Amino acid sequence: MNLGIEEIRPNRSQPRRHFDERHIEELAESIRSKGVLLPLIVRRDSDGYVLVAGERRWRAAQKAGLRELPVMVREVTDNESFEIALIENIQREDLNPVEEAEAYKRLIEEHGLTQEELAARVGKERSTVANALRLLRLPDAIKEAIVAGQLGMGHARALLAISDEGDLRKAAEKVIAENLSVRAVEALVQRLKSRRLPGKKRDAHGGAQVRHLIEKLQRRLGAKVGLRDKGGKGVLEIRYGSLQELDRVLAAILGE
Repeated sequence: MNLGIEEIRPNRSQPRRHFDERHIEELAESIRSKGVLLPLIVRRDSDGYVLVAGERRWRAAQKAGLRELPVMVREVTDNESFEIALIENIQREDLNPVEEAEAYKRLIEEHGLTQEELAARVGKERSTVANALRLLRLPDAIKEAIVAGQLGMGHARALLAISDEGDLRKAAEKVIAENLSVRAVEALVQRLKSRRLPGKKRDAHGGAQVRHLIEKLQRRLGAKVGLRDKGGKGVLEIRYGSLQELDRVLAAILGE
């Protein structure tokens, strides 16, 4: 069955909201030369036909100048239409991670599904659904960066380990500016977390006193000294660059 392109309306509840214009143009070129190979799925309503699945093809066909499109008409409810669109987009990997997470959240809330039930419906592992939903905890600016393709799912999952929002924003900016790999982001997160180990907060005088002692020890040993503190206990690190430097440091410690 074919329908006039003007008879078809996009679905306002479509889970996908971000369409890459470059990809639409590429698809339009393909449609100009080969036509629309897969029919769109539509449903009938009082005003005509609403898209259930295939909005990217519909947009590209408009750019290609087509007047008619092949369609399959399905009798489905609004909720069923949303679920079909979500599953099609997931199978084609057409959703960005934030759109996918928001669609999962909507299905859980509107259908009263558990994460396990939702995972079974969309053909995913429960852990995949859970990790996707965690993205919705991120600040809007970071979610926008994910939608724009500046941050990937791996970057976002690593950043979720940062509890302080200020640190989180700075880390995300650094990742984008320096185009860091996921492994580099994980290392960055570990460094940030090590600076914020739980324990008693030192007062300003106590912190200054510790810094003074470290500086004094560094002068005495002629080597870099680091301190990691947790709840009044910790690790004192002495760094050396060669075996000769190690011998000199040990001699200074032992008084030789």
